[in-house]
Order: sequence, then C-alpha cells, then structure tokens
Amino acid sequence: MELGTQLPLWSIIPFVGMLLSIAIIPLVNGHWWEKHMWKVSAFWALAFFVPFLVGFGVQLAVGHGLEVILLDYVPFIILILGLFTVSGGIVIRGSLSGTPKVNVVLLLIGTLLASWIGTTGAAMVMIRPLLRANAWRKHRVHQVVFFIFLVANIGGSLTPIGDPPLFLGFLRGVPFFWTMKLLPMMLLNVAVLIVVFYLLDSYFMRKEGPHPESTGEKVRVEGLHNIVFLLAIVGAVILSGVLPGTAAFTDPATGDPRGLTLMDSAVAHVAIPYVNLLRDAIILAAAFLAYRTTNARLRTANGFGWGPIQEVAILFAGIFVTMIPALAILQARGSELGLTSPAEFFWATGGLSSFLDNAPTYLVFMTTAASLGATAGVETTLGIIDEQLLMAVSAGAVFMGANTYIGNAPNFMVRSIAVESEVRMPSFLGYMKWSISILIPLFVVDTLIFF
Repeated sequence: MELGTQLPLWSIIPFVGMLLSIAIIPLVNGHWWEKHMWKVSAFWALAFFVPFLVGFGVQLAVGHGLEVILLDYVPFIILILGLFTVSGGIVIRGSLSGTPKVNVVLLLIGTLLASWIGTTGAAMVMIRPLLRANAWRKHRVHQVVFFIFLVANIGGSLTPIGDPPLFLGFLRGVPFFWTMKLLPMMLLNVAVLIVVFYLLDSYFMRKEGPHPESTGEKVRVEGLHNIVFLLAIVGAVILSGVLPGTAAFTDPATGDPRGLTLMDSAVAHVAIPYVNLLRDAIILAAAFLAYRTTNARLRTANGFGWGPIQEVAILFAGIFVTMIPALAILQARGSELGLTSPAEFFWATGGLSSFLDNAPTYLVFMTTAASLGATAGVETTLGIIDEQLLMAVSAGAVFMGANTYIGNAPNFMVRSIAVESEVRMPSFLGYMKWSISILIPLFVVDTLIFF
C-alpha cells in the first residue's frame, strides 16, 4: 500500500509549522531567528520524523528519511553550492549607474541566461552587479523583488537546465527542446514585468534626487575562467539525464539504474545511482577548482560569503523532511483532485509549487496528467501527455515558484545576498504582497490567453 494512503492529513502539521516559522519569527525577533533558525528547522523535522518512526517502524521511516536526504536534499544542495561558488568568482566591473535603463538591461541579461545556466547560476552571476550599480539608491527592494520574479524563476522556463522541474521532465522522456513551446508565454510575462519594473524604477528614481555621475570606467567581466567550471556543472546535469540510458549505468535485465545500495528490506529500498555520484562529484570538483583558482580579491569585490548557502541548507533541510507527508499524500491521491483542464493543472501545480518544492510537485501533476490517458501528445516514460496539460504543469511549476521566498531555492539566496548588501527586504508575508499584487493578475492573464 502506498505511504500516502496511510498517512493522515494532520501529518502535514510540521510542514505548515515550518512555513509559519519562516513567515512569522523573523518579523517578531529577526536577531534571534538568525542565530537559532537551525533549531527551528530541526524541531519541525523531528516533530514529523519521530511520530513517523514510532507509527510506521524503523525500516520504513529510516528508508524514507535516507531517500529524501540522500536522493533529493543532498544533490539539491550540491548543485546550489556548485553554482553559488563558481558564479561568486565572476565579477562584472565598470560604471553601471543604476538608472532604470541600466537596471532593465541587467534584468534582461539575467533572464536570458537563466534557461542556459540555470536560475541559480544566473541569479548568482547577476544579483551582485545589480546591487552594486544601485548601491547609491535608497529604494532598492523593488529591484530585488523583480529580479526574483524574472531571473530566479520565469527566465528558467525554456530548457531542462533552467529549472529542476523541467529537468525531471527531461529525465522522464520530455524532449530537451520541447519546453521552448513556453517561449510565447514567457515573452509575454517578461514584457509585462519589464514594463511595470521600468515604471516603478523610474518613479522611485525621481524621488532619489540626482544620481552620481559615471566614472567612465569601461564595463568588463573578470574571472571569466569560471565559465569553464560553470559549463562543467551544466554538462554534469545533462549527463545525469543521458547516461542512465547506457548499459554502464543501467542493469539491462531489470532496467533499474546501477548504484550503491544502502538499504534493502521488504519495506524500503534505498540506492544511490552511480550516475548521481558521478554528477555530484563533477559539480563538487568544479566548485573546488573554481574556489582555488579564483583570486580572492574577485570574491571580495563580489561581497562573497557563505551566509546565503548556509541559510538555504538549514531551512531546506527542515522543508525537505517535513514535506514528506505532503508529497506522499499528493502522489497517492492527486488523481482524486478531479483535474482535467489545462487551467486547473496550471493553478494546482503553481499553487502548491509556491510552498512545496516545485520539482516533486511538478512530477506529481505530470503523473496525474499522464493518468488521463491521452492518445496524442508528448510521449514520456509515464505515458502520453496532452501538450496543453504538460505546458500548464511546466509553466505552473516554474512561473509560480516566484510567489514565495521558498518557491524556488534561488529566491532565498537572492534575498540573503540582498540583506547582506543592506537592502531592507520584506518579510515572507511582505514579499507575498508583491507577488499577489503583481504576479497573480499576470497569471490570470496567462490563463485566459494560453489555457
């Protein structure tokens, strides 16, 4: 019997508690939160795991715990760490004056990069130049918020490299360039957001007074050798989707991936595929070499520090563990939601991707769409999926990851870097005021036009 059919709905209380803690405690006592967030994360993780252990037994609980930590959380953190470390050594210098036109160009460059080096890579490369260009300005919150909307989320919608949900689709048979079908929708969203941003940025700049005169320093990029390591990380991710089809990494007799077995019992089987180990080793090697071969002055110029990655690692450890029941229940009962139309899939996938990790949420609704038994569409390992439904699931997962700080990992990292640069970023709920007032109406327009 599937775990999701056995877990009661109240088992998601620790997950809700984790989200409420992230939303409320920093507002009540931000200083305490910075020092003790790891205790909060551990508390809610144990609040789920201990009763789970008692109620379902050691083998099942440990099996699921190992699976989510070793197969989901650790690879997730390794990829984020690799992109964060490598991009931290790429410095864009020059007299970027932080005018609305310059800021629009920086946002568009980041948005364009996101589908090809990932939302995390693009966000880490471009957030610091944006912050430096606008260091003289008083009103900067809106710049970071729109950066999260565009670079950390919507920009990653065109390839499986762009965002983890699309990569999961690629692993399950969706052609690499199929997601380019989202281009019209992406262009509309980018165009609308850029126009709104330009109007807002122009308004705030008029309140700033005269801006500093340009020093005339030519814009240049330093630390370009790190692009080699960035490409190595992207290549490792692509290989992890290609190599499982080869005999060296797949058992031809069973079709299962070859791997390192950690647990094998009647109720739980946990194995780390060799292809995952290879991918993670390449990413870690690229990060190590990038760190060792980059001049320390470049990282200093970038304001590079380990704080943002530490915050993501601590908070997402609790999130990944506590969302085990939420995802298991969705996996088992997702078909009972009665979703049939693209609009329903778009909002269901997007709504949950705003608070759950958008990669497994995408997979749940992709599986649900495949269960509808389409006779024409995209052929995947899960079955044939109607193109409109797959577009709705893909767009919902990627676009609506921008609705909250936890919808996509780069959101939190960008926020942390901005806070380090003394930008007074809004709280969890404060950020949602921006997303609800700007993104939700835009997504309604998307629904009317595309779904």
